[in-house]
Amino acid sequence: MTKVFITGMGCITPLGNDIKTMWDNLVAGKCGIGLISQIDNTNLPMKFAAEVKDFRPEDYGIDKAMVRHNDLYALYALAAASQAMADSGLKVGEDVDPRRLGTAIGSGVGGIKTFEKEHANKMENGMRRISPLFIPEMIANIGSANVAIVYNAQGPNLPVVTACATGTHSVGEAFRLIKEGRADAVITGGAEASICEMAVGGFWNCKALSSNTEADTVSIPFDARRKGFTMGEGAGVLVLESEELVKRRGAKVYAEVCGYGNTCDAYHYTAPRPDGLGAAEAIRLALDEAGFKAGDNLYINAHGTGTPLNDKGETAAIKVALGEDEARRAVISSTKSMHGHMLGATGAVELIISALALQNGIIPPTINLREPDPECDLDYTPNTARKWQADYAISDSLGFGGHNACVALKKV
Repeated sequence: MTKVFITGMGCITPLGNDIKTMWDNLVAGKCGIGLISQIDNTNLPMKFAAEVKDFRPEDYGIDKAMVRHNDLYALYALAAASQAMADSGLKVGEDVDPRRLGTAIGSGVGGIKTFEKEHANKMENGMRRISPLFIPEMIANIGSANVAIVYNAQGPNLPVVTACATGTHSVGEAFRLIKEGRADAVITGGAEASICEMAVGGFWNCKALSSNTEADTVSIPFDARRKGFTMGEGAGVLVLESEELVKRRGAKVYAEVCGYGNTCDAYHYTAPRPDGLGAAEAIRLALDEAGFKAGDNLYINAHGTGTPLNDKGETAAIKVALGEDEARRAVISSTKSMHGHMLGATGAVELIISALALQNGIIPPTINLREPDPECDLDYTPNTARKWQADYAISDSLGFGGHNACVALKKV
């Protein structure tokens, strides 16, 4: 089976709308969280979110018709894909047969802004006034479909929907497509744009959002003061290629994708297993496939949502997967402390961050970690980035419904 490499990356995030800006802000420990500005926050129970700033679709070659006919999440996907394809230098039809180019860009909730808008339209004007584009704008596969159309990607198209694990599962399944010989390259990742009253209200009422009231305390993974997650938005897209294609065209690479774990807790529709066994198995599967061994330097970009149950359960999972000694050797961080929880996009963005950590020998921090939880007692890189060269990196993501995903990367 072929090896698989990352050759291009692109992002739209609360910390910047390109890879360099996002990375520089991560290393500097900047926070992308602030008061919600997209909608009137006066009556919102949670007034903070990690919003994308200064997004202009035209900067990424997206025309006005496409803007009118797409939900914001799909525009984020197109913009991140535009960056990733330009970064990779991959020429469809010249370097890769369109039938061997796949797409796997998922979304946790799809076009929820469109759903909310058209529901209001129906309530005010009646069913016959619902937009004829409501369904294609709302469905969670359309971001992946539109990217395939733009780049003539006629191979497998697999938009995963696994809640907060979506982006990581998408990259993992893209890795499998190439490794098993069903595609030579795949445009993959996740996209989300769900900062709206319906989503904020829904997450708040199920007690998932932070009830802290200051910007520097609403997203504080592994801290004893944590009270929930903070919503984010954006997209992360990676171009994965087979070793043969990389060599044939002399492409640059960021990292090797070398392992993937996919498990289910089969426990509860929102809460993770307290013992972390499902997540631990996903981590173990990814590391075993990657060839990780005791003594190798490992960076973990943790799911690290800042919910009381997730952070202690994830800490337990890391210990089970690695063993106590290796767990304490690993260097971990939750970058959600800076970019918030980007839901279906978060795993893809965090894999991009993991690849950059391997390439640059720098571990981004978990900011605002001031009062460590005694039940979260590993090395979470508190507050300040650290120079440290990892051999391997993993990013794990844990979604509602018990979905667990982990992708492993290797330094090249």
